Amino acid sequence: MVDLPRLGMGTAAIGNLYRSMTDAEADATVCAALDAGIRFFDTAPHYGFGLAEERLGRALGARADVLVSTKVGRLLVPTDDGRRERHGFVDARAYEPIFDYSSDAVLRSLDESLGRLGRERVDMLLAHDIGELTHGAQHDATLRTFLDQGYPAMRRLRDAGAVGAIGIGVNEVAVCLELLARIEIDVILLAGRYTLLDRSAADALLPLCVAKGVRLIVGGPYNSGILAQPLADGGERRFDYAPAGAATLSRARTLEAALARFGVPLPVAALQFPLRHPAVASVIPGMASPAEVADNVGRLAAIVPDDAWAALEDVAA
Repeated sequence: MVDLPRLGMGTAAIGNLYRSMTDAEADATVCAALDAGIRFFDTAPHYGFGLAEERLGRALGARADVLVSTKVGRLLVPTDDGRRERHGFVDARAYEPIFDYSSDAVLRSLDESLGRLGRERVDMLLAHDIGELTHGAQHDATLRTFLDQGYPAMRRLRDAGAVGAIGIGVNEVAVCLELLARIEIDVILLAGRYTLLDRSAADALLPLCVAKGVRLIVGGPYNSGILAQPLADGGERRFDYAPAGAATLSRARTLEAALARFGVPLPVAALQFPLRHPAVASVIPGMASPAEVADNVGRLAAIVPDDAWAALEDVAA
């Protein structure tokens, strides 16, 4: 398993998540991350339906000093759907993502991703959005296809050296526990489930990852944005990909007030919190501009006193 840096960059934003950006803006963001010393980039075919992978590949070029993870589980098929926004992505590529966890789909998806990235291999290959949260009544059938076909194909790719490590990239704890009881994986990318506002991974999953030696990457440390800026700044606040409700906003304000007594901004604690657990190897916030890159690098370097962490635990209790 590769050594993971504490800070990486999620690339959904450069796939035009929620808003359109130009190629030049995307390139500037990735270049700023590289200049700041970030060497881990997570992407997926789903992000802009190939757009994020294309932009990331163009910005990285042939650099060999970076780690790249991408995902399988969705195939991109051409579409004539003319809507500007689809699945949260704005002005994305003219493809529709179709779930497919079969062996052939895993191989095809990886091959297409490597073409967009301009790379011969990726360091981590993750099965994307497996689980009941995404698939509902189709979960059992989808999981069976993955276990019978997709997962063995990923194992063969890793064993042949075509990818460095394998795992899953998901937004729910239950499927992580289900799969860890049945198969061997190297890494889990879990978005939004071990944060200041959502600690649902803490009791069962994190200790299990430690026991099994599975590296945990935490995505979405700002829970879709609610923790990304001081709450007093105003504007719409998203939580878990949707507008935050009143109860969630109230909890976030309580956390912010507890931190304010120690002069610690809410986003600083939000970024650093997951890394305090020994199961967590890396945290990968999305970054949509050079300014956001600088913000995240500065937040990770900031000093948070022990008394501030203790105050947060008192609030959470």
